[in-house]
Amino acid sequence: MKLLHKDIEKDNAGQVTLIPEEAEDMWHTYNLLQVGDSLRASTFRKVQTESSTGSVGSSRVRTTLTLCVETIDFDSQACQLRVKGTNIQENQYVKMGAYHTIELELNRKFTLAKKLWDSVVLDRIEQACDPAQKADVAAVVMQEGLANIVLVTPAMTLLRAKVEVTIPRKRKGSCAQHDKALERFYEAVMQGILRHINFDVVKCVLVASPGFVKDQFIGYLLREAVRQDCKVLLENRPKFMLVHSSSGHKYSLKEILSDPTVTSRLSDTKAAGEVKALEDFYKMLQHEPDRAFYGLAHVEKANEAMAIDILLISDELFRHQDVATRSRYVQLVDSVKDNGGTVRIFSSLHVSGEQLNQLSGVAAILRFPIADMSEPEDDSSSDDD
Repeated sequence: MKLLHKDIEKDNAGQVTLIPEEAEDMWHTYNLLQVGDSLRASTFRKVQTESSTGSVGSSRVRTTLTLCVETIDFDSQACQLRVKGTNIQENQYVKMGAYHTIELELNRKFTLAKKLWDSVVLDRIEQACDPAQKADVAAVVMQEGLANIVLVTPAMTLLRAKVEVTIPRKRKGSCAQHDKALERFYEAVMQGILRHINFDVVKCVLVASPGFVKDQFIGYLLREAVRQDCKVLLENRPKFMLVHSSSGHKYSLKEILSDPTVTSRLSDTKAAGEVKALEDFYKMLQHEPDRAFYGLAHVEKANEAMAIDILLISDELFRHQDVATRSRYVQLVDSVKDNGGTVRIFSSLHVSGEQLNQLSGVAAILRFPIADMSEPEDDSSSDDD
């Protein structure tokens, strides 16, 4: 994401102009947008024209519109973002108050205006515009006949390809059908890697499976790379890392990222940091439950005691439509930071973020135990999801 212009007043009202440069920037934009914001961007509009002879025709013209945002729709797999709202700046093609849907495009600027730019949104812009934040981890989670090729970016986990091939069982005295099917499967996975993994960006490719499937696949991959003289695979051979997983399904990714050998290699990635923070929380919940709280009301009470060391919170909570509820989460984040605590905002499109959402989307590891914690009278955390 490229920041072209930023104009925010002392009362935190103002606007920013941004250019999304890659698909993941649409996810960041989705988290920046709120109902009631003003979005200005170029779009296509179908207009009717009447000639001097009275005949009516229609054509699509590109025009720049400013919408008051009413509906935000994000497609996580295609990374497409559509924003629907009413026009608040009339031009020759669109009247005031007319509805229109803008699909934001890569490498085309947009301007977003808000009445209040809070700290969470401003941090999101900094994160999105940081050139060091890149999709630097890929994973192939597999078992016999099933493989999921996944990209782990700082903001989300993207399933890029799913390979399924029926593998016949080995029969006594004949393994030919089994071996042929397995070779077809490995070939399909290899083609998926070449098609979906950009080795110029990716620093590490995790290949995970139960048993010896991963070892057999890597053996096949390297043999084929030599036979086909595939320089991309041969030059990036050191980037492949073999890891054990309990299955070939996508949910095994959390288990893979929790592996100590993987954690040490990926220590500088946001996804690995989130997984480790969640693991630390569960360990604390098991061994020192007085230092691990979850649910908004309990976490707020711990914050009142200035006891929070690490706050774990899902970005899904900041997309709440109710302004007062959203403000409550923002105030919690600001307060924890002011008290010297660390805040980790989890992406709801990471496996760790999905798991945190099961804990009402907010949890905390405390500096010191709070043993005498009475049940809060108004625990509205279940309603705030």
